[in-house]
Amino acid sequence: MRDRYLSVREVAELLGTTDRFPRRLVAERRITYVKVGRHVRIPESVIREYIDAHTVRPVQPRRRRLGRAA
Repeated sequence: MRDRYLSVREVAELLGTTDRFPRRLVAERRITYVKVGRHVRIPESVIREYIDAHTVRPVQPRRRRLGRAA
């Protein structure tokens, strides 16, 4: 499978943010990116991994034990 390289604007649209957020991720080197001349391109797989790593899963409620009085 070939990876698609996205511009900062495309990544921002995908994440639902402004251009500033992906630029900050790149500046802080929190994601992998490719420099093509002066342009920054981010592999689509990196964005999927970033989303998976930062997805918060719901907490499963604990079962209460019955039969004990407080």
